[in-house]
Amino acid sequence: MTTAPLDWILHADPLPDAALEAQAKRCLLDLVGVAAGATRTELADHARRFAVTQHGGNRPLLFADGRASPSGVALHGAWLIDALDAHDGQVLTKGHAGVALLPGLLALPEVAQLSGRDFLALLTLGYEVATRAGIALHATSPDYHTSGAWNALGVAAMASRLMGLDRERLHHALGIAEFYGPRSQMMRCIDHPTMLKDGSGWGAMTGISAALLARDGFTGAPALTVTAPEVAGIWGDLGHRWYLHEQYFKAYPVCRWAQPAVEAVLSLRGRIIDPTKISRIEITTFHEGKRLHVMHPASTEQAQYSLPWSVACALAHGTLDADAVTTLDDPALRALASRVEIHESDTFNARFPAERWASARLHLADSRVLESEPCEARGNPHNPLSDDELIAKYHGLAAPALGTRAEALKRIILTLEARPVGDLLDLLGPAGAD
Repeated sequence: MTTAPLDWILHADPLPDAALEAQAKRCLLDLVGVAAGATRTELADHARRFAVTQHGGNRPLLFADGRASPSGVALHGAWLIDALDAHDGQVLTKGHAGVALLPGLLALPEVAQLSGRDFLALLTLGYEVATRAGIALHATSPDYHTSGAWNALGVAAMASRLMGLDRERLHHALGIAEFYGPRSQMMRCIDHPTMLKDGSGWGAMTGISAALLARDGFTGAPALTVTAPEVAGIWGDLGHRWYLHEQYFKAYPVCRWAQPAVEAVLSLRGRIIDPTKISRIEITTFHEGKRLHVMHPASTEQAQYSLPWSVACALAHGTLDADAVTTLDDPALRALASRVEIHESDTFNARFPAERWASARLHLADSRVLESEPCEARGNPHNPLSDDELIAKYHGLAAPALGTRAEALKRIILTLEARPVGDLLDLLGPAGAD
């Protein structure tokens, strides 16, 4: 087996400078805000009931009543964050790491012994392993798998280091996580949006289970996304290229593939007096974005994977918030969504997945046609959301669920490197405004 990545996972300092520390805190703040906002979804209730009844244990659930085993805590937390499609991601993986990493890190009792800095370091380690595993899987598999297929390895790596596993057991933990990881087909949940989402609940549960099994001596086949010769280059820059800095943050709680279209129509909105006077909305985008076809969503899952609904909400309200994907019975929005036509561009297809683009043409009732420039989603490393925007997003999601606790939690996260992690854990209990 290749030992260089394993040695790095076990012994490296994953947080060598202040810039990484700051980015880890941004990721943590964003994930916590999304988790709090997601408590209002129907999926959150299903996740809590299943974890409590089928994964009995004494570990606390994230923002929910009840307790479960480490595997249940990981499953519940990743399901919860995934319930609101507003969490971070990475373009080359075409998916999401943090959604599984934070619940995986919270799952084990050993987490309470960490300093805040060590907590951030383990979270960073998880991002580096999960992101590379995702890139490696895309490079070696003909199928497009959900994020759970590879973020499970990041969870297993964090858990293995947290529990002090040796190299041999880490090797088996990664192999178990890869073998048992949910290699579900991503485009099925795009074409048929349901609570299955991106497989990250199962990924987090698999990663924790893999580390616990390996600690007990359970053996697994080698993790080819880590150890195969053909992916050696992906792992050779560990400690030099930091994929934590290459995560994007979402401005809106909908699929990333819809967000370039949202930016395109928002760039035109100031020239429209009355959105109801729009007779046609033409969106040109890439193939995967065109697959977000649901016109009139009947569930929050459908709304989060609907380009027409996202565009309609943006035109009507000037933004997209959690209400846009949970309140779905507005007749004016449904009428506006009905006017959306989606076209595919070979130019935009060629730029995917490293870049996601869209443009818009709005046909108005007075015969004017407004046309946007090609637009990207905001929040990438080259067009980032500002810290003020990230904090505003956090408060918009967390404050309705947590009340005044949201402000205290923000302060703790932004100074976590100088605190014991217990300060954070104490504020992650059941949601409910103070």
